[in-house]
Amino acid sequence: MGGWRGGQREAAPPFNPDAPPRVLDGSLRLQCVPFARNASGIQIYGDANTWWTQAAGRYPRSHSPAPGSVLVTRGYRDPGRGHVAVVTEVLSSRIVRVDHANWLNDGEISVGVPVVDVSPRNDWSEIRVWHVPGGHWGGRVYEAEGFIHPFALYAALS
Repeated sequence: MGGWRGGQREAAPPFNPDAPPRVLDGSLRLQCVPFARNASGIQIYGDANTWWTQAAGRYPRSHSPAPGSVLVTRGYRDPGRGHVAVVTEVLSSRIVRVDHANWLNDGEISVGVPVVDVSPRNDWSEIRVWHVPGGHWGGRVYEAEGFIHPFALYAALS
């Protein structure tokens, strides 16, 4: 990994991090895709909303987070958009930390950002992301496609 540091929904749990999430200098003007590719080593190119499909048959995909995996989400109310973030730590079965770029739409890098699974089935299909500037869980619930794991799949040689 790189060096960049149904009915009623269940309320997101409070988060009191030992090491607070932070936004780094936004002067780099990065997008989420090149940041995630560099930080994870997953060699997928193109828009974030294509990563889940592109990973099929090339990288393991699951609904279980692991450090180094890439969380793929759909755009809020816009399936033509998406976002990718690199999992840096699994804090519990429902909370992870991620590093990502351009979440706040200013090309910034955000590190140590908590993400909570708010899906009714505990399957990481719906998430909330910590709002670093406000110091609270974001109000939007995003659809997540899952996690791409950073090891290439190879066919067995006969």
